[in-house]
Amino acid sequence: MPPVADTEFDAHVRKMMTWHFGKDTGSPFWLAKLGALGFDPVADVQGVRDLTMFPDVSAELRTAPAQDLIPRGLADRAFRVYDSGGTTGSPKRIVDSGYRSHMLGWARHRLIESGIPESGNWLHLGPSGPHVIGFDVARYAALGGGVFYTVDLDPRWVKRLLAEGREEDADEYVQHLLDQAETILQTQDIAVLSTTPPLLEAICARRGLYEAVREKVQAVIWAGTSISTENLRQVGEVFFPDAAVVGVYGNSLMGVAPQRPAAPGDPHPCVFEPFPATTRLELVDGDGRPVGYGERGRVRLHLVTEEMFLPNVLERDSAIRVGPRPGSSVDGLADVQTYREIDDVHVIEGVY
Repeated sequence: MPPVADTEFDAHVRKMMTWHFGKDTGSPFWLAKLGALGFDPVADVQGVRDLTMFPDVSAELRTAPAQDLIPRGLADRAFRVYDSGGTTGSPKRIVDSGYRSHMLGWARHRLIESGIPESGNWLHLGPSGPHVIGFDVARYAALGGGVFYTVDLDPRWVKRLLAEGREEDADEYVQHLLDQAETILQTQDIAVLSTTPPLLEAICARRGLYEAVREKVQAVIWAGTSISTENLRQVGEVFFPDAAVVGVYGNSLMGVAPQRPAAPGDPHPCVFEPFPATTRLELVDGDGRPVGYGERGRVRLHLVTEEMFLPNVLERDSAIRVGPRPGSSVDGLADVQTYREIDDVHVIEGVY
């Protein structure tokens, strides 16, 4: 089944081809590839369906100089570099100036529609450091006038412990994370807890901390790793029935796809949608063809922004394709699950 017609996004794609492959505006990274593409992006790429003409360059983000990713047309802006979590190998890097903040303003409204309070303090029990998720959550808190609390969490250390078979050390590290969270919750007012499914499970197994979260926290946002439908049901109905429980799918490359507000007739309890202005997530079969609605496929990303251009990226996840909401041309994703093996790489989610 082909993607839904998307004339507005197609026009955006054409505009960005002129930008990213203009000698005065494009990045050194993409301009260096122009001669080897075998086609003319400005003339031949007319919309989202043509983005599969590009190679998947995401693996090159592990080694490409970050300066080469910055478009020449934005050379006067200050950029930051963010790392991926390194789940499938050496971290990939992106650059960001103001796009991420713009996208998060949209995402915050979606979270509020799903029950996240408009104001209040946030506790982020997840990575910060070079990982963009820490910036994301801090931005949500700031937009609502709240204080942002975080902990020391190195997701790569947990992945390393698990890869070496050191499960007891990994469990001890998780308790170290929970110790930090409990100290904050005992002394501070926290309205929103942002964390991951494995850490939520650990919280629920630690009575004092669980009771503090249930007593104080108005909303729980989960992201970073997959969760089964049954476990998600238990989190919302059994462990935190008085709080809004909202999921966010995303990563450093694609940005964020918050859970969309529940709609009548939705066959899944949690359906994600990406930022419609710049991002499309397709679900494809092993031959790269879009799967039908209700079918499972691998996630393929097209990110088309002024700051970053990442077309035809095959992600580490699979999901079920869900039709757009009325008035939208953007498909939803449900029941996102991470592959355990990708290109002979054993995938370890860890705590993030």
